[in-house]
Amino acid sequence: MKVAIVGASGAVGQEFLRVLDERNFPIDELLLFGSSRSAGRKYTFRGKEIEVKLLQHNDDFKGVDIAFASAGAGTSKEFAGTITKYGAVMIDNSSAFRMEEDIPLVVPEVNAEDALNRPRNIIANPNCTTIQMVVALKAIENLTHIKRVHVSTYQAASGAGAAAMDELYEQYRQVLAGEPVKVEKFAYQLAFNLIPQIDVFTDNGYTKEEMKMYNETRKIMHSDVKVSATCVRVPALRSHSESIWIETERPVSVEEAREAFAHGEGLVLMDNPEKKEYPMPLFLAGKDPVYVGRIRKDLADENGLTFWIVGDQIKKGAALNAVQIAEYLIKVKNIG
Repeated sequence: MKVAIVGASGAVGQEFLRVLDERNFPIDELLLFGSSRSAGRKYTFRGKEIEVKLLQHNDDFKGVDIAFASAGAGTSKEFAGTITKYGAVMIDNSSAFRMEEDIPLVVPEVNAEDALNRPRNIIANPNCTTIQMVVALKAIENLTHIKRVHVSTYQAASGAGAAAMDELYEQYRQVLAGEPVKVEKFAYQLAFNLIPQIDVFTDNGYTKEEMKMYNETRKIMHSDVKVSATCVRVPALRSHSESIWIETERPVSVEEAREAFAHGEGLVLMDNPEKKEYPMPLFLAGKDPVYVGRIRKDLADENGLTFWIVGDQIKKGAALNAVQIAEYLIKVKNIG
């Protein structure tokens, strides 16, 4: 198995290296690619030092089975043809192809089989907030159809990349030292603050991030579900949280929901209010599953249920989901 990582020096690229190693992913040869800024850097993988090659329009992807791409939508669009030219399956972590009809958008716990139908040999990895939400929604959808979702997200600095995480650290230091606070990666100071905007606003008043949750959820779940989201950047370092309200076709009891979450693929139930046990991003960074807690009936809707989830944005929200797609393709002998 010959594997490539495009965008190897970024936060998600580095997470790819960790996840592939942790999961003992079958690799005979690993290639790393990056921009002119990162070309020449060296990373150690399974005891071997690998140098990052400059991403170019050439034959470097000849013989590659799987290419994990996390270098931004512009790069993905420009180089998709080069990456897939010789038959490599491109699993793309950007927003470039998510809503294109002939490219599957996949979360393995929800719609793994969609990855088998890929006319352009590209599979899109969904947005991080969508990924962790649909893993949880799937457990309830298996009981009864979900008609509506209202969700507020609490998204950590990690969602804006490694430099944004560094900026949050530095902002806290600057505030505590009484120094002027430097703002580069966010619209405003994030330390000791919340920013109710992620991505740019669209004509309907929702941001692109919020519209991704609407559109991507429907495509992944093959559903007419309606999703209304408010996405907020919070001064947590890593792992996104979401407060979710759902309306189902029939009422679902708390006990039934808890049982469904407890046995749902990719989920961990963490719901014991009496002992103050519920998911929190500080303690779940670096974990693979999506954690579910605070499960209760919606007081405003007899067919409503509300719950809280936390997932690591860089892991399940990005690198891990992509690797799980590749693992599925290997399992069903659809690649390699």
